[in-house]
Amino acid sequence: MSSPIASLFEGIVAQVSAGNELSRMVDDAQRERVLRGVFDSYYADNPAEVIFDTNRAWTAKMAEVLRLFPQAKFICCVRDVAWVMDSMERQYRSKTFENTGLFNTPGERATVYTRTEALAASNRLVGFSYQALREACWGEFADRLVIVDYDILVSRPRDVMGLLYEFLGEPPFEHDFDKVEYDAAAFDAQLGLDGLHRVRAQVAPKPRQTILPPDLFAKYAGLTFWRDLKNCRAFRIVSEPAEQRLP
Repeated sequence: MSSPIASLFEGIVAQVSAGNELSRMVDDAQRERVLRGVFDSYYADNPAEVIFDTNRAWTAKMAEVLRLFPQAKFICCVRDVAWVMDSMERQYRSKTFENTGLFNTPGERATVYTRTEALAASNRLVGFSYQALREACWGEFADRLVIVDYDILVSRPRDVMGLLYEFLGEPPFEHDFDKVEYDAAAFDAQLGLDGLHRVRAQVAPKPRQTILPPDLFAKYAGLTFWRDLKNCRAFRIVSEPAEQRLP
């Protein structure tokens, strides 16, 4: 689940930027200290030497993060967008008599077509994440990024985690991939999406049939650009490009 730091970060930057009366009262050095202080304060009671902060916004703010933390690295877990949309649609349908916080208007939530279109918008859950990752892949800090394919992660978790520790330059940790349960029940409840962040105990593939119409699945199935990156310095733990087929 995402931490609140990226939102706090964005809010502070907005308050001290041009057009706001505070902007003339805070110079660049002060801004940097204040923003660094957000991280330091939030994690003050965490004794770990290495912190993993989770937020899909960081790939759109790599320059800012690296200014504050020059040794920072970015891990992005990716999945075929069609299956992401399938998962979100399943979440929506699981709450038959409740409007979730994912959609703003009756028009957005009207059909599976309008729901996926809303999620794919450039400032929404799926679309923003997708575009932020593309920005990172061809940006000047792409060599600080590793892309991890969800399907490989759940199929070969031990191998993938070993590669991730190597990328991070950290000693490997012996994980128990049969006991990785996680839940954020209170957070999910306020969105009307029970189980959105729930993780099953065992890391393993779970094949299923899609509930998306064939044309809609095909529309999003071709967006896996990370499987055939050109002129990109990002590290990748992904499957080879393959012809897309409907499930």
